[in-house]
Amino acid sequence: MISKEMYELGAHSSVIREIFEYAKKRAAVVGRENIFDFSLGNPNIPAPPVVDETIKKLIDTMPSCTLHGYTSAVGDDSVREAIAAFLNETHKTSFRKENFYMTAGAAASLTITLHALAEKDDEVILIAPFFPEYRVFSEGAGMKARVVLSDEKTLLPDCDAIEKAINEHTKAIIVNSPNNPSGVVLGEEEVKKLCAVLEKKQKEFGKPIFLISDEPYRELVYGSATVPYITKYYKNTIVCYSFSKCLSLPGDRIGYILVPDEVEGSREIFTAVCGAGRRLGYVCAPSMYQFVVRECLGKTADLSAYEKNRDLLVSTVERLGFSCAKPDGAFYLFMKSPEEDAGAFCERAKKYELLFVPSDSFGFPGYVRIAYCVSAEMIERSIPAFEKLAKEYF
Repeated sequence: MISKEMYELGAHSSVIREIFEYAKKRAAVVGRENIFDFSLGNPNIPAPPVVDETIKKLIDTMPSCTLHGYTSAVGDDSVREAIAAFLNETHKTSFRKENFYMTAGAAASLTITLHALAEKDDEVILIAPFFPEYRVFSEGAGMKARVVLSDEKTLLPDCDAIEKAINEHTKAIIVNSPNNPSGVVLGEEEVKKLCAVLEKKQKEFGKPIFLISDEPYRELVYGSATVPYITKYYKNTIVCYSFSKCLSLPGDRIGYILVPDEVEGSREIFTAVCGAGRRLGYVCAPSMYQFVVRECLGKTADLSAYEKNRDLLVSTVERLGFSCAKPDGAFYLFMKSPEEDAGAFCERAKKYELLFVPSDSFGFPGYVRIAYCVSAEMIERSIPAFEKLAKEYF
């Protein structure tokens, strides 16, 4: 009567969403101010003023039927031209509007891309820790997800392990930098090392291996950290981008797929992207927000608050005896669980209304993800709860 696979996905939502829903129910009992919800990566910083100003300007100046009507299935020409020009100026690339397919955010970008690439018996490598929906997206496209653990000390990709995992069925590898859930940023050295492995394995198997770069956190970096533009290091790179985090627009679902000309079979792949978008119903990304991002390229929300939150949270947990890798980007802290079962640790934390996400669904057991895209005031209020929790372990 129904798809059992789809029923299971609907009946068992992601752990992150389950905790988020628990927080809402718990807040109704004890009060929102008494819940310390670090579960969801939902930006708490307002969109920059230019976003609202642009929306008002578009409403005042653009015909309503154009602003709210369909664009081309791949996206509006002027929007794609603007994105190409911005990236070319920023990264010294040579993209054209024909390289871009506008999407309803990064999830749509990844899903479309994986469906466009997938053939029978294909595999995709996921570098753990990874965003849990990668597995859902990959398997939904008919690909087998092969998980490779990062180096536990640095949380950087283990290139030796990746090299061993690549086989004749490997179609792609997904890279996410800055990383969700660890906040780790791949520097130029790490990027070059990974790309060298992929180049070597392409020659060995005589076929392309695509690097899918998932980039919703590209602009969220701290201090001297930088995010290399991977298309300049590996020609078979496909970029899946979202404006959700940099412009604080997570609910407006706007992003793109970039298939550079340098990608082997780029025109065929782009056509397959169009076909996958058609089959999945992902044609014509939200029109108004296509025009909004066209006018806001290069702009960001005030991301400095995330760095302050990171410093406050890191200093707090380290003072109390917990260990973590200090993140260079995104807005997540990946903290080592003081007991082997991270799920049990999260349940214990609930006694103090602290809500973390256990790392098992990220493919990397023994940690918890703490999303610090919350107010600094909430972090301050949560410190006594952290102190009570720490006393149970140290």
